[in-house]
Amino acid sequence: MISTELKTTIQGAYTRFLEAKSLKPRYGQRLMIAEVAKVLGDIDTDDEGRREGEPAVVAVEAGTGTGKTVAYSLAAIPTAKAAGKRLVIATATVALQEQIVYKDLPDLMRNSGLNFTFALAKGRGRYMCLSKLDVLLQEGHAQTATASLFEEEGFKIEVDEVSQKLFTSMIEKLAGNKWDGDRDSWPTALEDADWARLTTDHSQCTNRHCPNFGQCAFYKAREGMGKVDVIVTNHDMVLADLALGGGAVLPDPRDTLYVFDEGHHLPDKAIGHFAHYTRLRSTADWLETTAKNLTKLLAQHPLPGDLGKLIEQVPELAREIKTQQQFMFSACEQVADFKPGEDVEGRERPRHRFVGGLIPEHMREMGVELKKGFSRLTDLFTRLTDLLKEGMDGEVNIGIASNQAEEWYPLFGSLLSRSQGNWELWTAFTAEDPEDNPPMARWLTLSESGALFDIEVNASPILAAEMLRRNLWNVAYGCLVTSATLTALGTFDRFRMRAGLPKKAVTAVVPSPFHHADAGVLRVPDLKADPRDAPAHTAAIIRDLPSLVEGSRGTLVLFSSRKQMQDVFDGLDRDWRKQVFIQGNLSKQETLNKHKARVDGGDSSVLFGLASFAEGVDLPGAYCEHVVIAKIPFSVPDDPVEAALAEWIEARGGNPFMEISVPDASLKLVQACGRLLRTEEDRGTITLLDRRLVTQRYGKAILNALPPFRREIS
Repeated sequence: MISTELKTTIQGAYTRFLEAKSLKPRYGQRLMIAEVAKVLGDIDTDDEGRREGEPAVVAVEAGTGTGKTVAYSLAAIPTAKAAGKRLVIATATVALQEQIVYKDLPDLMRNSGLNFTFALAKGRGRYMCLSKLDVLLQEGHAQTATASLFEEEGFKIEVDEVSQKLFTSMIEKLAGNKWDGDRDSWPTALEDADWARLTTDHSQCTNRHCPNFGQCAFYKAREGMGKVDVIVTNHDMVLADLALGGGAVLPDPRDTLYVFDEGHHLPDKAIGHFAHYTRLRSTADWLETTAKNLTKLLAQHPLPGDLGKLIEQVPELAREIKTQQQFMFSACEQVADFKPGEDVEGRERPRHRFVGGLIPEHMREMGVELKKGFSRLTDLFTRLTDLLKEGMDGEVNIGIASNQAEEWYPLFGSLLSRSQGNWELWTAFTAEDPEDNPPMARWLTLSESGALFDIEVNASPILAAEMLRRNLWNVAYGCLVTSATLTALGTFDRFRMRAGLPKKAVTAVVPSPFHHADAGVLRVPDLKADPRDAPAHTAAIIRDLPSLVEGSRGTLVLFSSRKQMQDVFDGLDRDWRKQVFIQGNLSKQETLNKHKARVDGGDSSVLFGLASFAEGVDLPGAYCEHVVIAKIPFSVPDDPVEAALAEWIEARGGNPFMEISVPDASLKLVQACGRLLRTEEDRGTITLLDRRLVTQRYGKAILNALPPFRREIS
C-alpha cells in the first residue's frame, strides 16, 4: 500500500495547485494521479533500496485536455523523492520537452508547494563543438592539413562568405554570454548541413583533453544533470543510454522512475535504435579514400612504434574489404527485383525485401566475409584511438606530440564509428534468427548516389518487445507510459504486443474533459466511390471537397498517400486552389505559420497534409474547424518491417490484417480526429470520405473506437 504520508503530500500538492490557479479538479486528471501513485508508490525494495519482485509498470491513456503533465508530475515527483530515486521524463518531440521544462514544471513549482530541481538533457548533437568552430574560423591554417585528408568524414573545410559570417556571429555571441551553444536556442533556423559541421559525436570528442573542455556547451549542460531530482529528455536519449547498459549518460535505471510521455512512439523508436544499414557503393568509395589517405599520411609522417605499425595495416585491409563489397554489389543487383514503394512521408523508394528475412546462401557467405573484414578493421581503429588517447595524456610517448594526437583523435574516431556501423549491419544481416522469436527484417533499397545509383542494405528487428523487456521494464525501478493514444480498438493488446509490456503491468484509460457530442460532429458522406479504386475516389474528392468544407475558416485535409494528395490538388479549380497550402513545398512550421496568418487575416485556409500532419499538430480554435480524412489510414503494405511482421504472424496461424493493419489504422484515425478539439472551447466537424467504416465489419469496429462525436452517416 502507498504510505499515508506520500498520499497526503500528493493530495495536498494537487489541492494547492488547483486553488492557486482557480481551477476545478478534472475527473480524468484525478484518476490519473491516483493510478500512477498507486503503482509507483507501492514498490517493494530490498535493503539497498532496489526493486524486488515483478516490474512496476503502469500505462495510462489520457485524452487531450486531461492535463497529463500535471497529473504524472504531481504523482511521480513526490514518489521518486520519497523512494530516493531520480525521475526521468522522456518525450518524443523537442516541442513537448521544451514545454515541460520552460512552462509546466516551473508552473508546478510556483503553485503546488512541491520543492524539486530539474534539468533538460539533450544529446551531444544539439550542442555546438567549440573546437570544430575554431577550425572552421581558422580555415586554411596548418591545423587543417590532416583534416583535408579526411574530407569524406565531414571534415570539409571550405567556408563560404555566408558561413563565415554565421560562424563569426556564433563566436561573438558565445563570448558575450548571449548564446549557450545549444542549437535550439540560436535565434534563427539553422540548416542541417551547416549544423553538421559544427557539432560532434562521442566517437570524435576528445573529452577532457579538448582545449575547450572548460567552455564546452555539452558538458556544461551535462554538469547540471548530476544533482537534479527530475531530468527531462527524449526517448532516443533513454534508449541510447539503455543500449549502453544503462547509467552511462542518465542515472542507473535501477535507481530511476521513468515517465514516457507520447509513449505510443516508444516501440518504433526502440526498433530504430537496433536497426542497421549501409550503402555499398559509398562504403566502397570510403574504403578506397581511407586507404589512400592513410598511405599519404604515412608518407608525410614517419611514424615509429605501434602507431605506424597499426596504420600500415589499414590500407591493404580496406582494399580487401572493398573488393568484397563489389562482389556483394553485383550479387544484390542480380537478386533484387526493385519494386517502387512509398514511405509515410510519401517518398518513393524502390525496395527488394527478403521473404521471411531469409537471404540466399551465397549472399550470406559474402556477408559473413564482410563481417569478418569489418571486425578486423574495427579492431585496428579501436586500438589506434586507444593509442591516441594515451598520446593525448602525454604520459606515454606514441611517436607524435600530444597536440597532434588531439588533432588526429576525432579523425580516427569517425573512421572507427563508420567501420563499427558496417560491422553491426553485417552481423545483423547474416545472423541466424532464433526459432521461436520474430526474425529480422532484411531488405535492399535503391538509392541515389550522385550520378550513380547505390544499393542500401538494411536489417531491422520487427518487434521491440524483447529489447524493451530486457533493457527497460525488467531493470527500471518503475515506469509510466502515457499518451492520448495507447489503445487500439478499445484495448491495450496492440501496445502490449509491440512494447512487450510485462504481464502484470497495470493499464488504465482516463476520460478526456471534452464533451465530444456537443463539440463536434462526425460525418461519413456517400461519395459513390470506393477508396480501393484510387482514380474514382480521387475524382470524387475533387468534385465534392469545395462544397464539403464551405463555411469553415481553417480546414485540415489528411491523405494517406502523396500521390492522391497531389492528384486532388492538381484536379481542383484554379481559383479554389489559391487557398490551399500543400505539405512539402515549405517546412512544416512555415506551412502552419502561413495557414494561421491567413486565418488571422479573416480569410479561409485549407491545409493538405500526410501522416506527420495527423499527429502532434496543434491548431486550436478557428485554425482548424474542419478535419477531412480521405480514407482509413492503412499503412503502406510494402513497409519492410511491417511486411515482415505480418508474414511472421501469418506463419504462426494469425491474421495480420485483423491483428496489425486494423488496430494500426484505428490508432492513426483516432490521432487524426484528435486534431479537431485542442481546447474545451473548440467546435467543429470531422468528415471521413471512406464508406468502409459503415460497410465492412472491421470498419464498424474502427468507427466505434473513435471519440464519441455526434454522428451523421448518410
